[in-house]
Order: sequence, then structure tokens, then C-alpha cells
Amino acid sequence: MTARHSANCAPLLLSSILSIVFSALGVVAGPTPTFGQPAAPGDTTPSAAAGTPEIGPRGQRLAREIKYGDWQKFCFKPGGAKMTCRTTISGNWDTGQQAVRLDLIEREGEGSTRLQLFLPVGLYLPAGVKLTVDQGAPYSIPYTWCLTNTCIAADVADPKAIREMEAGQKLVVEVIDSNILSVTTSLPLNQFSSVHLGAPSRIFEQALDE
Repeated sequence: MTARHSANCAPLLLSSILSIVFSALGVVAGPTPTFGQPAAPGDTTPSAAAGTPEIGPRGQRLAREIKYGDWQKFCFKPGGAKMTCRTTISGNWDTGQQAVRLDLIEREGEGSTRLQLFLPVGLYLPAGVKLTVDQGAPYSIPYTWCLTNTCIAADVADPKAIREMEAGQKLVVEVIDSNILSVTTSLPLNQFSSVHLGAPSRIFEQALDE
């Protein structure tokens, strides 16, 4: 399995097809549809090339319906090492294929929290991902790397954003597609606080595979 750790990863999407399985993600390698409609095989974003200036969306389009599961908290403590916990939620299309996953990853003894999202390919990468809790101010998360069937946006989470998520009702995720159109989906937050601050549903004696 190979992956180029770069936000400008459109060339990687044209390379030979990889067979990749994320045990926690449940995604099988292959052409992956964007939020709105299936992307044609080999669909890429030329404007995401290095040096291309960022531009704002030219409009909006409706997203395909995504059904979200419950928030869950899993912790990992391999061989007596410090515990790492992941508070996570994922949403699927009606086909059963995963559309989006959001993780908050916290390591025991560290003061920061990592926020990461798994999203479909075929998006305009320089724009990053915009997160908004209810009617609050947006937070920007950059894409960090891509595989043939998913792209990951990740950054250190703003503590204020986490507090807003604990008190909020919904988290709006906004991306820009390859046609430079804005696409949004809303993640429910009504269970987030109790799950995030509560005891883990399971503790695994193995390393967390991010």
C-alpha cells in the first residue's frame, strides 16, 4: 500500500489502483462517489495542482442523503502504553457505502486533540474543509493526504471548537467539489458530549490505526 502524504494529491489518484482496507472505515478501494453524485473513473481536480491559487465556490449543490450512526468512543492501550481514545461518527449513503467519518483523537498525557475527517475523492483540495457548529464561526481543516478511494483532512482541534461541539446541536461539514461548487452535510451533535466525556464503549489492547 502506498500513499503520497500531500494535500496536492490529485496525481496519486491517477496511479495504479490499490487494494486498501480500513478496518475501522469499512471502505473498499475503487472509484468513490462524491457527496452529490458518482464520479467518473479517473475524475480528478486539475485546479488542485501545486501553485494554483485558491478560489471561492461558484455556487451550491444538494448533497446525496447521508444517514449517520451514533457517536462512539473507543480507546486503545497497547502493552501498557498510554491510552489513546477516538470519539467517532460515520455516515453512509443509501447504498451502504461510507460517505464521511469524523474522529477526535486524544492521547493520554497530551494537551491537544487531533481532528480528522475521511471524505470522498473528487473534491477541490486547496479549499480544505469548513466546519461550523450551529450558527457559530467556521473552522478550516486542511487536507493532508489521499488514497485512491478517500481523502483525509486533519489538524489539531481548536479547544473552543470542541466545547462548541459539546454544547451544539449539529456540525455542518462543507467541502468544495471539482466543479467549484459548495456541498454540505450536517452531523448530529446531540449525543456527542455524553459520549466524548463519558467512559469508552470498548478498550482495545492494541495500537490505534489512524
